[in-house]
Amino acid sequence: MKGASIKKVLILVTILAVPGFLYYLLQDQGKNRYKPLPFFGKKEVGKTFHSVRGKMIPDTIYHHVNDFKLVNQKGDTLSWKSYEGKIIVLNVFYTKGATDGVGFANKAMKAFDATYAHNKAVNFIGLTIDPVHDTPKVIAEFAQKLSAQAGKWDILTGDSTQLYNLINNGLIIDARQEPVRGEMRFVYSNMFVLLDTERRIRGYYEATSQEALSKLDDEIKVLLAEQLRNTKDGR
Repeated sequence: MKGASIKKVLILVTILAVPGFLYYLLQDQGKNRYKPLPFFGKKEVGKTFHSVRGKMIPDTIYHHVNDFKLVNQKGDTLSWKSYEGKIIVLNVFYTKGATDGVGFANKAMKAFDATYAHNKAVNFIGLTIDPVHDTPKVIAEFAQKLSAQAGKWDILTGDSTQLYNLINNGLIIDARQEPVRGEMRFVYSNMFVLLDTERRIRGYYEATSQEALSKLDDEIKVLLAEQLRNTKDGR
């Protein structure tokens, strides 16, 4: 009886600790089932099939974010190979656009970085949209302001064509320069983007919305659960 009581207390503590996450848990004959996150981007019908209750269903090919070679705050050249098996949260920024020296979105990212500091399955990436100004030296100083540790939270810069291709076509978010009152200004989507371990887009979140940020936290946990389930299933 004592063991059963302790077990009930632990379950209650877990429920109180992560109320938002419970939205994604569905009970089905006593088994936990996770409500899967959507996939964003172009989808294609594949040439391979999988079986569902004896019926052959064509596989779906989802949009994958294209690879890159960019430099982080330590001067290391990184690509998706550097993040193999990782869940990724990304945002775009430029250092001149940080009105308070850091910027609201990067402050939010810093909070996520602290939350998942000891979780090796989750990494964070900031992509500059002003690589001409945001040189490796500049982003190194910026990363220091954020206490962003390379390898966990990478601030990336590099070739502008490659950066904009990654942002516009890979992440499918808007980032461009356009004239405003006679001078060129950066216009971009102030969003966080959530990627699974296969570089598929699983969510977009407005960086200035506390509700959206709470949802992002919940959905990171969903992907962690999905990753664990896939590992157990041998996928």
